[in-house]
Amino acid sequence: MLRLPECFTAFGALTEEDRLRIRGLLLALTYGMQEDLRTFPGEDQEHLVALESRVDLDRYTYYAAGCVGEFWTDMVMAHRPAMHGWDATVMRARGKRFGQGLQMTNVLRDLAQDLRNGRCYLPRQDLSAVGLSPGDLLDPTAIERLRPLLRELLHLSLSHYAEGWAYLQAIPSREVRMRLACAWPLLIGLRTLDLVQQARGLLNPRVTVKISRAAVYGTMARSAALAWSDGGLDRYYRALRSRIDAAPILVS
Repeated sequence: MLRLPECFTAFGALTEEDRLRIRGLLLALTYGMQEDLRTFPGEDQEHLVALESRVDLDRYTYYAAGCVGEFWTDMVMAHRPAMHGWDATVMRARGKRFGQGLQMTNVLRDLAQDLRNGRCYLPRQDLSAVGLSPGDLLDPTAIERLRPLLRELLHLSLSHYAEGWAYLQAIPSREVRMRLACAWPLLIGLRTLDLVQQARGLLNPRVTVKISRAAVYGTMARSAALAWSDGGLDRYYRALRSRIDAAPILVS
């Protein structure tokens, strides 16, 4: 807040087109924050509230991150000549799904902590289908009963990531920095999802589901070495994804 005047100065130096894009993004993000506060008025597990349906979850992930993917696409098309020819409708949709996949990773990884802050992003209707209520998730031993829904949501996340990967593949190989800006969160997210599916203590607030710093640096280094190669980068992505795909899909 103390540096807000500097932010406005920087904002004022942008083109009108960029200012319009940023205004649109900020309006979407703040609207999502307001909706979040209205949906989850409490701040502890005694006032636990869950999203109602999968539609509500999709809406939440859009306003938390999907809208950022749309904004990123608009900025890329405006400022990177190599991407001027993108199909805006297709790439904005892919950018949205990319952002939603990253946010779904946060939802699954931070489940235990969010529950104790009064927030259950797993839809009540889906929980009911596997015989659970939001309050049941406060018991760490409920993880095995949650597995069928967890697998469904993991595969929903992977479907978002697939669109994110198609997004990255549309970036020409010579745009190395742009490729890495997309590859790093996506690949680190996949490694996080792999930990989520393995975590027996996912509902235990004392357990942190997070890849190590060494793993982060290793992922960054390997992807940087492969950034020029469509085939090499794709094989790395598929190797990480296959670890999750190989696990059995449990349907409630």
